[in-house]
Amino acid sequence: MSTHTELGTALRAWRGRIGPADVGLLAGSNRRVPGLRREELAVLAGISVDYLVQLEQGRAANPSPQVLGAFAHALRLNAVDRELLYRLAGAVVPPSGSVPCEVPPGVQRMIDRMSDTPLAVFTAAWDVVQWNPLWGELFGSPAALDPRANNMIWGHFAAPAPAPAPVGASRIERDAAHADAFERMMVSDLRRAADRYPDDRAVGELIDGLREANPRFAHLWNRYETVPMGRSHKTVIHAELGALVLDCDILTIERADLHIVLNWAAPGTGAAEKLSLLRERVANAAR
Repeated sequence: MSTHTELGTALRAWRGRIGPADVGLLAGSNRRVPGLRREELAVLAGISVDYLVQLEQGRAANPSPQVLGAFAHALRLNAVDRELLYRLAGAVVPPSGSVPCEVPPGVQRMIDRMSDTPLAVFTAAWDVVQWNPLWGELFGSPAALDPRANNMIWGHFAAPAPAPAPVGASRIERDAAHADAFERMMVSDLRRAADRYPDDRAVGELIDGLREANPRFAHLWNRYETVPMGRSHKTVIHAELGALVLDCDILTIERADLHIVLNWAAPGTGAAEKLSLLRERVANAAR
């Protein structure tokens, strides 16, 4: 299937899943199929119905960036679908604004059901958005830290050292191999965020600050390395309970462009017992 045909198929699919009410139109009572009619999408996109028919049938190619932008807006495309729209049209995806930080309701419900796991939500640029009480008990509340240290990458590469730890905060230790893997993964992911949001000024300032503050970050940044997200391994030195050896998984929510960081302890270990103590503390506080 050619990209021209795929573009038409995608436009029809996206048109079919958007109701008239979603774009401020009256639904009426004589609709035989759900979704927007061609006439309605054409009006919303500012093009002729004939041109839309040609696009959907694969008889027209290379719509202008203005038309693609109008389609993305009218069809309420998320970031992933918007990128697909431009790619199918053979066009360069334009900058998409600032790094999103909103947690969709469905994702929030999933997070709320994982209250027995220390987790936090981060943006694509690794600024913390929220954390659950168990994360707070394990690491200390991020709100108690310096605001810029609430960025995970800044906190790792550029936090002043030595420095007195905030009250209740934990310290993270990694051996050389795990530290190297973690750093390469995080720098690579930050580059992906910078590529997706080139007009986000805060991301550019973060990268400039990291390059100036830490030669190791600058070295990794200049390698242009592509490393997939994966599991990491660390030891958390808790202010009261001491060392907890944990594995960390990162769940990426593509549509919202968020990272959910989850920490696990191997069953039957001392770290698992200490996490259970923290869970009891959270439960008692909730009561």
